[in-house]
Amino acid sequence: MRVRDIMTQDLKIAQLNSNLVQVAKMMEEEDVGAIPVVEAQKLKGIVTDRDIIIRAIAQEKDPQKVQAGEIMTDSPITITPDGDAHEAARIMSEKQIRRIPVVEQGNLVGMLSLGDLAVVNIHVDEAGEALSGISQGIQH
Repeated sequence: MRVRDIMTQDLKIAQLNSNLVQVAKMMEEEDVGAIPVVEAQKLKGIVTDRDIIIRAIAQEKDPQKVQAGEIMTDSPITITPDGDAHEAARIMSEKQIRRIPVVEQGNLVGMLSLGDLAVVNIHVDEAGEALSGISQGIQH
């Protein structure tokens, strides 16, 4: 199965100059833990809830003033829409990540999460293994 068959396509995106309150509100509205940062349709990075906590709140920065581009994880691991979903699950486990931006010719076209893998019966084992690998990495 290809990534394009199970990825989420309707995404909220942040701009480099979006402040963290705006990004956090997008996370709340969409019930997600990561928002891609895009400029002219090109993926520039990703802001995770963890990025906000570690790189802004813990540093006592004002979330109204800090911009997504300042704290985002730049150059995130990506996959193409024609990538294999099994390979995506393996990468997620190996790299201990819960989501992968889907990029085609530099343009963000979707997001693949563990949840996307888990809802497809054929990938339940891979999603479970990926989550297990991520959980083990967190404990270290």
